[in-house]
Amino acid sequence: MTEKDSKLTATKRRWAAEGRFLTGREGRPATERLPPGQHLVTGWPVLDLGQTPVIDARHWRLDVTGLVEHPVSLDRDGFAALPQSAHLSDIHCVTTWSRYDNHWEGVSTRDLLDHVMPKPEARFVMLTSYDGYTTNLPLADFAVDNALLATAWEGLPLTREHGGPVRLVVPHLYFWKSAKWIRGIDFRAKDEAGFWERNGYHMRGDPWAEERYSDD
Repeated sequence: MTEKDSKLTATKRRWAAEGRFLTGREGRPATERLPPGQHLVTGWPVLDLGQTPVIDARHWRLDVTGLVEHPVSLDRDGFAALPQSAHLSDIHCVTTWSRYDNHWEGVSTRDLLDHVMPKPEARFVMLTSYDGYTTNLPLADFAVDNALLATAWEGLPLTREHGGPVRLVVPHLYFWKSAKWIRGIDFRAKDEAGFWERNGYHMRGDPWAEERYSDD
């Protein structure tokens, strides 16, 4: 996939340049569940880069590479053989919508880490999707206890439009960090910008700190 502008891509680049949606609030009040600048929705909006890849689940693979003791290339059966988990979490999109109480099923990122064993020098991961999308994460964020590689949402298999057969869910960061259609996870010593991070968005993306856009 090239980085040619879709309508959404061009719009979000403009938002980054303008600092759109920033409220200037700091910190997370103990009594608040909704991050600053967000509004609640009951549906699940669909956002992507203008491409929805067709992935035959029989041929899907997840390649885990880089600074790990045991690099793997998991097919559907190998992935299903890993411990399975269920989590309940809220999600927060940088385009200002949030959705409470999402039920996910899949493989916990901590169980994946136990399987591949990152080396001591691993500090970051780069995620790659089947549509060519990339995004970066600190290993500490990838390894939180409610992050998982999701295969199901609300008791049903994850649909193609929402990232099926497998997507990442890291609920404490803006949802652009939770890559759809996950294909590769590369463990690295140094951080490197992914797609939106090269296009004006924050390298980490904490909703409570309003880390929507780059400081540069």
